[in-house]
Amino acid sequence: MFSQSEDNQWFSRVDQTGAYLIDRPAKYFLPILNYLRHGQLIIDESVNPAGVLEEAKFFGITSIQPRLEQLVQLNVKPTDYTPLTRHQISLSLMTTPSNCELRCQGLNFSGADLSKLDLRNINFKYANLSDTNLAGANLSHVNFERADLSNSCLDGANMMAVKLVCAQLEGASMKGCNFEDPSGSRANMEGANLKEVNLEGSHMAGVNLRVATLKNSNLRNCDLRGAILAGSNLENCDLSGCDLLDANLRGANLEGCAFAMMLSALHMSQTLKS
Repeated sequence: MFSQSEDNQWFSRVDQTGAYLIDRPAKYFLPILNYLRHGQLIIDESVNPAGVLEEAKFFGITSIQPRLEQLVQLNVKPTDYTPLTRHQISLSLMTTPSNCELRCQGLNFSGADLSKLDLRNINFKYANLSDTNLAGANLSHVNFERADLSNSCLDGANMMAVKLVCAQLEGASMKGCNFEDPSGSRANMEGANLKEVNLEGSHMAGVNLRVATLKNSNLRNCDLRGAILAGSNLENCDLSGCDLLDANLRGANLEGCAFAMMLSALHMSQTLKS
């Protein structure tokens, strides 16, 4: 194995006992040697895994390279732009009094798993939550104004009185979300980008979607009673099975929409009752 690597041509000296002389850094080679002895990759905290990875590549030992690459990534020092993790926000939630607002404005949570957490009343304005898992989370009264939630998963989330003004939600999954607040507060999604979003089966009575973009979105079986959709772009939306009773559709773009099995008659002059 050590007389010639896969990618490098090199030869070791042999002493009088037949032992090979390996002229490589001992602290990086030792974890590999021990791995070859007992099959366990053990690296001391003082050893940089990047150096061990380079030794594994040099000797052509491919079986441990994926694990070493993971360790290298974990060893990267965080910067101001490194995404925050579930563990970090959980600690913040546990140490913040319930009567205080947790301010996460402009922070990076990209790719984090925040599913099923109680995130009520948090300020996520301008935050990066792209590709984040928020399924089943309590997002009541959360401020997502101008936040990036593109390609995130919010299936089954509680979104009563949520603020999503001008938020970026393109490609997000929001199946079975609840936007209805028994106290009468309304979710505000005015001007939000909801292109190709899956909202199937969501409870959205009274939601403000004025001038929002919902092109190619799935709104099958949504409850949109009294919703404000004035000036919104609903091009090619699937509104099959929706309840649009008393919804405001004045000025909305309904080109190519599917209206099969509507629960109430649709009138293009519909406006909200005062």
